[in-house]
Amino acid sequence: MADDVDWSFPEALQPPREGLAFDLDQALDAMVALRAEVPDEAFTAGTLGTDRGGNGIVIGADGTILTIGYLITEASSVWITTQRGAVLPAYPLAYDQATGFGLVRALGRLDAAVLPRGRPQDSAPGDRVFVIGHGGRRHALQARLAARREFAGYWEYLLEQALFTTPAHPEWSGAAVLDSAGRLIGVGSLLTEEGSGESRAQANMAVPIDLLEPILASLIDTGRSGLPARPWLGLYAGTADGQLVVGGTAQGGPAERAGVRQGDLILEVAGRRVASLPDFLRAVWALGPAGTRVPLTLGRDGDLVRPVIASVDRNDVLLRPRLH
Repeated sequence: MADDVDWSFPEALQPPREGLAFDLDQALDAMVALRAEVPDEAFTAGTLGTDRGGNGIVIGADGTILTIGYLITEASSVWITTQRGAVLPAYPLAYDQATGFGLVRALGRLDAAVLPRGRPQDSAPGDRVFVIGHGGRRHALQARLAARREFAGYWEYLLEQALFTTPAHPEWSGAAVLDSAGRLIGVGSLLTEEGSGESRAQANMAVPIDLLEPILASLIDTGRSGLPARPWLGLYAGTADGQLVVGGTAQGGPAERAGVRQGDLILEVAGRRVASLPDFLRAVWALGPAGTRVPLTLGRDGDLVRPVIASVDRNDVLLRPRLH
């Protein structure tokens, strides 16, 4: 992510100053900068770092702020900066593993607008969208919805209808994707690529906002979605040369304890053949909630090995949030 507050999109890439169907300045007023500090001993410190920064989106008049969850997971302190320059501490309310959403609440009066939410399914590939972050118009990007499709992440993550936007916003983490009416339809998560060959270009992947609606109240009240936790294996997998391969395992995690090794080929889950990462994840999750024993068939050095992984709730290996 870009970290220079003085940078700016060229005027041609910014939203036009006239002719929009919504008040862009009002939408930008709902964006905050977010900084999180994470202890060195945190499970995610080695992969996500201990000093994290990105954007937050004010979605509630009570100071509830939506962001992408990896920014705040295991955070010991969170600070937000409003569009007006006010700096406030915030408390991590929730990080939902299934969607990737994170919620924090400002600990003090938050003088900011609230961004209305829309429906991602009302926007089609090719439609104009706007990707905005904290920093005003200079950090607002006129873009298009390049695709809406499945996305599988090697860290045991799957979205059925992720949003992909181009061109890419350099400060994508927690950025807001707005439809043509200025409503929030997605939260920025990753930098990816779209297209092929010479037409290949950087893009952003965003989590569609409709995944938040059914779980928002529970996340605010309890810090959890209210749905059964999925079984977590601590296994990082991807496709190479048409085969599903273990790229690594979480140190001390269930897969490592069961003897899974980097380079193993994943062939079956509980006797069910799997050929892709989405197939693998769905097969694992279909066995039951966290705590379910997950039998795998792996290929290793020309032989078959069949470890049984005792899955856990990933939240149980993460540090709990602490109040400022």
